[in-house]
Amino acid sequence: MPLHRPARRQEPDPAPAKTISTTAGELPAKANCAPNPRQAVLKSPPAPPSTSPRRRRDTARSLSSTHAIFSVLVVLLVLAAQFLAPRLPHELLKLSKTTQHWRAASPETTPRDPLLFKNPPTCPRPDQQVEFKGTFYKEHDRSMALVEQAKRVSNEFDFDADHVRKAVKEFIREMDEGLHTTGTELSQIPTYVTAVPNGTEKGLYMAVDLGGTNFRVCSIQLHGNTTFSLTQSKVAIPRELMVAKTSTELFSFLAKQIEAFLKAHHEDHYFSHIKRRETGDKATEEEIFNLGFTFSFPVQQIGINKGLLMRWTKGFDIDDAVGKDVCALLQTEIDALHLPVRVAALVNDTVGTLMARSYTSPGKTGTLLGAIFGTGTNGAYVEKLDKVTKLTSSNDSGAYDKSTGEMIVNTEWGSFDNALRTLPNTPYDTELDAKSVNPGIQMFEKRISGMFLGEILRLAIVGLLKDPKLPFLRDEHSAQNDVHSTTQIHDDSPIYNQWGVDTSFLSICAGDHGPSYQIIKQTLDRDYGVSAVSAEDAEAIREIAGAIGKRAARLAAVAIAGIVINTGRLNSPTAGATTEQKEGIAPPRGTVESSGKGDIPEEDIIDIGVDGSLVEFYPGFEDHVRQALREVEEIGETGEKRIRIGIAKDGSGVGAALIALVAGRVATGN
Repeated sequence: MPLHRPARRQEPDPAPAKTISTTAGELPAKANCAPNPRQAVLKSPPAPPSTSPRRRRDTARSLSSTHAIFSVLVVLLVLAAQFLAPRLPHELLKLSKTTQHWRAASPETTPRDPLLFKNPPTCPRPDQQVEFKGTFYKEHDRSMALVEQAKRVSNEFDFDADHVRKAVKEFIREMDEGLHTTGTELSQIPTYVTAVPNGTEKGLYMAVDLGGTNFRVCSIQLHGNTTFSLTQSKVAIPRELMVAKTSTELFSFLAKQIEAFLKAHHEDHYFSHIKRRETGDKATEEEIFNLGFTFSFPVQQIGINKGLLMRWTKGFDIDDAVGKDVCALLQTEIDALHLPVRVAALVNDTVGTLMARSYTSPGKTGTLLGAIFGTGTNGAYVEKLDKVTKLTSSNDSGAYDKSTGEMIVNTEWGSFDNALRTLPNTPYDTELDAKSVNPGIQMFEKRISGMFLGEILRLAIVGLLKDPKLPFLRDEHSAQNDVHSTTQIHDDSPIYNQWGVDTSFLSICAGDHGPSYQIIKQTLDRDYGVSAVSAEDAEAIREIAGAIGKRAARLAAVAIAGIVINTGRLNSPTAGATTEQKEGIAPPRGTVESSGKGDIPEEDIIDIGVDGSLVEFYPGFEDHVRQALREVEEIGETGEKRIRIGIAKDGSGVGAALIALVAGRVATGN
């Protein structure tokens, strides 16, 4: 309803007013008020005698023109204001949004106080108050029940400093036990490799890798300055040869691939050897390639180039080969083709990782440990020969070089603490082990390697889904979800299948720091059949995945700490024969840095080579490892700074060639 302001007091005009005849229709009305038809005609006081009729008509005409001009200006201003309204500031914009009727000025309005700059005398319209609940304009209310349950599950994977220290002591105990006797949880297998390279080695060597359904042939040119050049080829193993009746069929195929590789990449060397053989001349020692044979199946190694096949895995099944020396089987077929190749070493890929790192690492000291944290996990390290008593006191061991006083030992640490004396155990670990193909063994590997971490996360997710009251990956209606929909898990989602979640998803979770976890949501939708995932669902999964990954890294630190402590490297970092000639290499190996600090003398560095998807791609894996190392009393912050962890690639290629180099020197007495 229009509001009327009280009329201002009319002050008497000191001068006589001019006579102006005005009708009711000409009287300006107040704002929002219609004119009164019954209003009486107002008569002005009589004009002075001196005013003539012509003067009065001129004055009236002048005022009428002024009034018309003023009215036109007001109308033009109103039209301009409405046209420019969308472009006006907010405060002026409100004037054009209210319902107004612009009229001629009332007695309250003067040219000095124009109506355009005054608030209209109308009731104020209340501002609209809108609450955007459950939309992007307001953070969605969190489910405290889900937050608490996610935290509860993640806490089950805690592996604190006290448990780390207890596990390290158990690892050291099992290390010593495995060096003395056979059949222990930590196998501690002697490899007959008695030295690691120092980066000065030169020469051309070969390596082959039978690790599954592919066979790889490599030649490696060592340049003597910690660098190398690699040439390789790969071929698939025909299915019929994987289940052949005799071992000759398979190993003859492998030898022919070596022949084809020599023809393609070392033509001159190959054909000069053929000509010499045709003339009856024997090949010189320099013309023969020493070859490292990476054979990724269970063998009982009885020499640096001797190993008896225990059983086949990975789809192979050739009964004729079981119990035979696999190096001899390959050498027989190589000799049948008259190739200038000698199988010099049987290689474990973890030992190869150690060798490759020691050749390419910076600094003066040799590499102590080679470790793999990928689909599986294992470690090989340099041990004092006199501690490997099950080898030195055995009459059945093969020949080995004693001059270095050291030997590389393959720990096979995946089976560490199968009895669960110190390893953590959750309901998810128990279920995973019970449903695995090898329950009760490889308990360390089942908590740390990429083959199993994704399954642990999947079991934890399924465990939460079993609680119907928990708002996890389910909604009653769209208002409960920050993406305005309801979460759906498709019936064929891999989450419901064993091994359905890949460990790479843990890396994705660890790397997604966005406020709404869009990368996690997209991965669940694209790869795991879970649509419209809410931010709190993604956060819960990220919380649990992070706890699983962190536990794996801290368990990895247990093995590293046990070997660093038990080998005495903290007290004497150099390792005799394995570290000689580290200086004077051109180009120099560079400045040594450890954990971002270059204040550790090179001779005090403890070098560790690692390989595998976890250590290479899982965000923060090394940081978690180092934190756990600092919590071990014998290492502490000072010792942790001395440990340099570096990536070592292609242990089965470059590492195998380096083992062939060492083995060739031993065979020739060098």
